[in-house]
Amino acid sequence: MIDDAAPLDPPSRSPGRLRPIRRVPRPRMGGVLDSPVRNLSVGLGFTLGVMVLATSAYMAVGWTFRDAAYMVVTTIFTVGYGEVRPIDTPVLDLITLSLVVLGCTGVIFVTGALIQFITFNQQAKGIRRMNRQIDELHGHVVVCGFGRLGAELARALSASSAAFVVLEADTERVLEARRQGYLCVHGDASNEQILVAGGVERAHALTAVLSNDALNVFITLSARALNPDILIVARGELSSTEGKLLQAGADRVVLPAHIGAERIAELLLYQEPVRILESMERSHGLRSALRSFGVEVEIVTAAPQSMAVQMTVAAIEHQARGAFFIVQINRRSGEVHNAPPGDAVVGEGDGVVLMGRANRAELLTRLFEPPQKAAAGS
Repeated sequence: MIDDAAPLDPPSRSPGRLRPIRRVPRPRMGGVLDSPVRNLSVGLGFTLGVMVLATSAYMAVGWTFRDAAYMVVTTIFTVGYGEVRPIDTPVLDLITLSLVVLGCTGVIFVTGALIQFITFNQQAKGIRRMNRQIDELHGHVVVCGFGRLGAELARALSASSAAFVVLEADTERVLEARRQGYLCVHGDASNEQILVAGGVERAHALTAVLSNDALNVFITLSARALNPDILIVARGELSSTEGKLLQAGADRVVLPAHIGAERIAELLLYQEPVRILESMERSHGLRSALRSFGVEVEIVTAAPQSMAVQMTVAAIEHQARGAFFIVQINRRSGEVHNAPPGDAVVGEGDGVVLMGRANRAELLTRLFEPPQKAAAGS
């Protein structure tokens, strides 16, 4: 839990003020393995006790040890070859009925505990093998959360053959992640022990993609303290959380609702450029290939009262100083202008397709957003 009364004090990223990395031990599995061992021990002790008492009871009424032991074993294991001696007195009836009820119950319990012990032992071996694989990882990605966004992220990382570890608290999601062949640590990612178990101190990047903004902030703080050099990309449900995540140490913040709304708007307003961009993506990952060279292609909208409105293409590109150039203009009327000339004027609400260098968000905000929003973004 994050105490709202206590101010967040994220570690400084300057070399002179880095906090030392704290070594937190990996959670031990002994407490998990105690349960099946205890169940098996209790079941065996109970069953052996019933066998000893029943054998002693038969011997007390005059049976030999051999007959008594034979009767007890054939009864509790439900073999039923027949009584070695007649059961013809009330005492023998009571002893036999008690043996049937208690002995068979004990054997059933022992059988279940033995199956549980074998199954859990196999799972423990698998977890120990997985932990060894995680310990051997360096420069991997730690994915905190295996919900809808986390599962899609894991699928994309797996498709690109990137090494990654999933941290998830929900048991069903952990089982699903492991069924898909992913390395997955079962535990709350806001716990530093779980972060260490996922190799956060050796990781290249961490993504906090839980649906709870407070937990994402806490994970970001903990991960930054454990590994000051790690790249952190965090998810935010509310736009107001973006600043908190950045203050906590996140390098990038993703707002899924905001991105989804922009995507829907693009599909509604700029069908032709979206179709072209999608065809680029399908054409052997051309868009990804351009991105690997530091070139991005995207669509922006000239907001009312923004600097770009009523500016020519040449003037906007001059303002950009080589950061990007305009390859298409989509008028509000539906007209599409490919390779617009330098004297073409951008109107209010026009969609502009840009191609240029990456990391130019601040420039695009200043040119294409309204003044008040551009000032807030800067």
